[in-house]
Amino acid sequence: MTTRRKALMSWSSGKDSAYALHLARLDRGLEVVGLLTTINEATDRVAMHGVRHELLRRQAASLALPLEVVELPHPCTNAIYEARLGAVIERALAEGVEVMIFGDLFLDDIRAYRERQLAGTGIEPVFPLWGRDTRALAGEMLSAGVVATLSCVDLSKLSIDFVGRRWDAFLLRELPEGIDPCGEHGEFHSFVSDGPGFSEAINWRRGEIVEREGFGFADLVPS
Repeated sequence: MTTRRKALMSWSSGKDSAYALHLARLDRGLEVVGLLTTINEATDRVAMHGVRHELLRRQAASLALPLEVVELPHPCTNAIYEARLGAVIERALAEGVEVMIFGDLFLDDIRAYRERQLAGTGIEPVFPLWGRDTRALAGEMLSAGVVATLSCVDLSKLSIDFVGRRWDAFLLRELPEGIDPCGEHGEFHSFVSDGPGFSEAINWRRGEIVEREGFGFADLVPS
């Protein structure tokens, strides 16, 4: 019998990490033992995605996985980020974790950065979605039942009208030319409220939409 390696999921609260988690859970060589998320400690929200901590906790509960939160100041220096993440990695190693799963798709610099972070730690970075055609992957995610909402958009790339909308086939058809259907260039970030592995959908309502530092955010409020 093959021993499964314990794995942590780098969890953004969005669709790519949700689908990467789904594929990792199908891998008989892995045992996903928890979610790891960075939180802006000033706002108590997921970094970049702007998702409330309470919704993050509900995701973890629906996925039946423990949640490890790394609180970061804003702005955050790279030294602080690496120190706080390093402390989490040390604890994970002590608990037998051997793998960290990421939902990255094709940005070589991001992958290289993650690999440098984990180099020499004894934890292997794994990228289940890496290199996939993002249009085909978007269709695969939707067919698998991933339900996601755009929580943040980069206003230099997309109109604020997109924020707060469901990420579905209708939205994909309306994306301007050059916008990645999975938002891998940072065009948008999302919140997943249901999908494979969720025991129940997460209920929320759309609150205020705000512009801040060149981004549009939809306040997704637990309900």
